[in-house]
Amino acid sequence: MYNETMNPYIVAISGASGSVYGLRLVEELLRTPEDVHLCVSETAFSIIEHETGLVLRGASDAETEQRIRGHFSSGKIWYFSEDNLAAPMSSGSFVTGAMFVVPCSMKTLSGIACGYANNLIERAADVALKEGRKLILSPREMPFSAIHLENMLRLARMGVTIAPPIPAFYQNPKDIRDMVSFVVGKILDSAGISHSLFPRWK
Repeated sequence: MYNETMNPYIVAISGASGSVYGLRLVEELLRTPEDVHLCVSETAFSIIEHETGLVLRGASDAETEQRIRGHFSSGKIWYFSEDNLAAPMSSGSFVTGAMFVVPCSMKTLSGIACGYANNLIERAADVALKEGRKLILSPREMPFSAIHLENMLRLARMGVTIAPPIPAFYQNPKDIRDMVSFVVGKILDSAGISHSLFPRWK
């Protein structure tokens, strides 16, 4: 059983390109003392396999969790399917440290902005909003339509951090991993979580 004395981080990986950002984020969060509660949408599993070659979805939730733990070599990560609305993160009484949706599809963004709560990702985000907890979304689309921008503005006015995965180059990245690490580092900065993923500007 997970450590109930800690406030776990919630990471949701929705069905948008850029799943590597979510996976790298989990990798870094597992370095902290807190557990990680992970929700991966059905579409995201296919995208993860296409973009990284990883096959994380198993025949059951238990097998999926086992594969995820094996990939990260950690027993501190807990998997919950997107249709499991009985998961701990669906209740406001379950205290968490912060929630990240990385990457965040426009469908998920819309659902969160409208309070639709149609699946566990949207419900957990709805809980973070109503409880006044840290919620960070990394919308992965380009170009943004007026609808996308209006949904982001609506959420930003509610206190949500909108952190698109936009790389920088002043740190002279050597490869794709460096570029991914920069984006993940900025996401961690938004949550006030220390890291050493990229050199600071001086």
